Amino acid sequence: MVKTYKLSTDRNGLIDITPQVEAALAESGLSDGILLVSIPHSTASLTVMSPWDPLGLEDVHDEINRIVPTRIDFKHQYDTPQDASAHVKAAIVGHSRSFFFEGGKLGLGHSQKIYFWEFDGPRSRQFQIQFVGQ
Repeated sequence: MVKTYKLSTDRNGLIDITPQVEAALAESGLSDGILLVSIPHSTASLTVMSPWDPLGLEDVHDEINRIVPTRIDFKHQYDTPQDASAHVKAAIVGHSRSFFFEGGKLGLGHSQKIYFWEFDGPRSRQFQIQFVGQ
């Protein structure tokens, strides 16, 4: 079963999608297994972070921008310089994450949340969840 969620980003940065993933798991009726969260976009990513200090979210976003800054000397110039750097950032971070679940509970640590990471926003986006379990 694949469940698709729409997401409108209003900025670049991290957006917590943990509540949607947990709700999809609850609706699935499955107890134990693996779920995959995936995005069909080449300028956004998925990651796991701690939300307890919001400045930590800013730090990680600032660092990926420091590592791969928006600049005009990318060979890829199909769209904008932001688009070119967004492709590189997304390739580094990745487009999917898998998680186990047991007893109907998502296997995240107490200080972990799942984040959609927008690099070329604002945009209309989506993410998908696939379940394998019993």
